[in-house]
Amino acid sequence: MFTGNGLPDHTTGVYPISQSDDAYDYDRNPNSISEQEISFDLPLYPELSSSVHCASGTIGIAVNGIPIFNGFDAGGRDAVAHEIQDACDGHPQQQGQYHYHNMSSCLEDDAGVGEHSELIGYALDGFGIYGPYGEDGEFLTNDDLDGCHGHAHEIEWEGETASMYHYHATAEFPYTVGCFMGEVEESDLHFAE
Repeated sequence: MFTGNGLPDHTTGVYPISQSDDAYDYDRNPNSISEQEISFDLPLYPELSSSVHCASGTIGIAVNGIPIFNGFDAGGRDAVAHEIQDACDGHPQQQGQYHYHNMSSCLEDDAGVGEHSELIGYALDGFGIYGPYGEDGEFLTNDDLDGCHGHAHEIEWEGETASMYHYHATAEFPYTVGCFMGEVEESDLHFAE
């Protein structure tokens, strides 16, 4: 279970974007960052489903407690390409919820040369989301992953080595999770207003 207030533990950009800010010419995000009551119930030992499930809206939570949204903006476009994010790759939506659409540069991935990336978050189906480096330490692209943006091999999970499915963040759309390989219970995701 993950609970929190939705406020980042790092510096953010200034929102709403001011008319005097150069970014205003590209994205006039009028939203302010505000405290949220967030609660996620995720399976500790996720299992693959017999079919994939759509991943829209909130797709997971980062290890720092910030929600991760899918790769689309509210208009159905590539959010990273069309919306201004701050230096930590986040921004607020209409209700003030700060979130990421891709891997935040403020999440630590201390993988060394030739090492698999560290866990940066959890998808709503419970499977881990890891940084951009794969099993042999190679920088991953979409071509290295399945349609949901993941694959299976040995990883560190709950303090042990396990061969299991997991997702990766890459520099290419959809950035984190393209669809869910496990079951997602909508009742396990709560945002209080």
